[in-house]
Amino acid sequence: MAALKGLLLCALVLAVAAEEEKSYTPPVAMGSAHFSENFQDSEAFATRWIKSAATKEGADEDIAKYNGEWKVEAASENPIPSEQGLVLKDKAKHAAISVALDTPFEFTDKPLVFQYEIKLQDGMECGGSYFKLLSQTEGLDLNQFTDKTGYTIMFGPDSCGQDSKLHFIFRHKNPKTGEFEEKHADMSSASIPDFKDKKTHLLRLVVQPDNTFTVSVDRTVIKSGSLLVDMKPPVNPPAEIDDPEDKKPETWDERAKIQDPDASKPDDWDEDAPSHISDEDATMPSDWLVDEPDNINDPDAEMPADWDENEDGEYEAPKIANPKCESVSGCGPWTRPSKVNPAYKGKWKAPMIDNPTYQGIWKPRKIDNPDFFEDTEPFKMTPIGALGLELWTMTANQMFDNIILTDDVTVADQFAADGFNAKVNAEAPPSAAHGLLTSLLESTKERPWLWAVYVLIIVVLPMVLIVACCLPNKKDPEAEQRARAKKTDEVQPDDDLPASAEEEEEEEEEEEEAPLLAEPEADVAEPAVVEEQVRERKSPARPSPRQRKAAPVEAAAEPSEAAAAVSPAQAELEVPADEDQDASPRRASPRKAKKKVRREQ
Repeated sequence: MAALKGLLLCALVLAVAAEEEKSYTPPVAMGSAHFSENFQDSEAFATRWIKSAATKEGADEDIAKYNGEWKVEAASENPIPSEQGLVLKDKAKHAAISVALDTPFEFTDKPLVFQYEIKLQDGMECGGSYFKLLSQTEGLDLNQFTDKTGYTIMFGPDSCGQDSKLHFIFRHKNPKTGEFEEKHADMSSASIPDFKDKKTHLLRLVVQPDNTFTVSVDRTVIKSGSLLVDMKPPVNPPAEIDDPEDKKPETWDERAKIQDPDASKPDDWDEDAPSHISDEDATMPSDWLVDEPDNINDPDAEMPADWDENEDGEYEAPKIANPKCESVSGCGPWTRPSKVNPAYKGKWKAPMIDNPTYQGIWKPRKIDNPDFFEDTEPFKMTPIGALGLELWTMTANQMFDNIILTDDVTVADQFAADGFNAKVNAEAPPSAAHGLLTSLLESTKERPWLWAVYVLIIVVLPMVLIVACCLPNKKDPEAEQRARAKKTDEVQPDDDLPASAEEEEEEEEEEEEAPLLAEPEADVAEPAVVEEQVRERKSPARPSPRQRKAAPVEAAAEPSEAAAAVSPAQAELEVPADEDQDASPRRASPRKAKKKVRREQ
């Protein structure tokens, strides 16, 4: 049993050690991928990724340089051992970094799947966290990567204050003019999550050859649509447009209603009548105090000590409300109130009627759009040659990790399962039971022999306990008999035989008489002591038959020391005066003698 406990303790210790020391297994693209990056090889990152040395056009000289610092390091909170990502360390600086694809992505018959993780470790005050999928062109120079560098797709979050966006923008090439125009996905109906919670989020963009797209965050699709329908402005221009040369005629009447030209003002219509007149029926209230002003001089006011009448003029006490006016309708001159003039009609206007010459709202005529084209395959965008981050942010420590560009959704799924899942578990609230079970299972990957320990603990140990507790054991018969006797009070050979009721009665009489037959002592006890002993004997606590049976036989045969210590005075107190007492001790009856012999035997 002790050995099994030791094995259990060993397994738990190893599991905890495995949890603390286990290394992060970075995701690896298991299939077709044009690019993947987990930032675990710092040396490869230094040679593979290129920091821009350009200067931004139109920016102030002190902030025009792309000098924001990029660093590969572990997360600042809930880090996973040996795991690291790309972190933008600076704020309020332009920062740009890019990397060439392993193989350029061509938009043919396979979908584009772009996926990456973002963690805003310090939240976000204002700034972007989006990637640009740079177009494959002859003049592409990653050392001079700026906001002017051509891209095919821009994807990722962008927020400032309470305004949060999730961009999906692609640059569409006009087949007629050869110019590029940005097309923004309409994300107004999308439920954009909060990227400021300082947790890792997985972003994915999938664009299918059938011109449909889906945008998902943390494996939840938040927007799906069509490149032909759900982009602003639309990919294809309208077939007809308003004729810019068409002008509205001067005689065009757009008035739907006009004043009735045949209407005339009634004769009794008085436009000069006032809207309100004095109410002649009103009377002054009986409690109105005409001779009392509304305000009076404050009788308690005193002229300030520094008041100079030569400079400040004659002092006047401040005004206060007249207290006499508080309990009446009013004070001062009374004037009649005004009321609405029933004869008032205001300025006369002719009523409105339908315009008989109404021609409707004028619109220019439509003509064929000279710039019209119809691109039925906007999916076939400009090939992608590189990925880049070109950002300006007011919050530092943005972390980017586990980037992949592929044409297979299952490859991206596996890449996320290996990387993103581990981070979600690390950032989730800890669970003691789940954590211990996970640790025990994870420890077997590096120590397969632990399965044998688990089998011993889970299978063998319960079986041993069942056998030990349930199967009968061979024991000493005498020991079993003694144990049974303790439980049932069964009579044993060395026990006293049970006495009959008559014998028990005689035995009790002997015990009561024993102190009276004891030898008297020389010293007489104090009267107070004697009285106390008498009280105790009058109400003795008799032992039960079982207690008497368990008492030693010698205790019944020999007179007790307490009985021998009783004085003659005590004996006299115990024996009634009217009862004849023999001078010699009372002898035991033959029956009692036989009983005593039988007990001794």
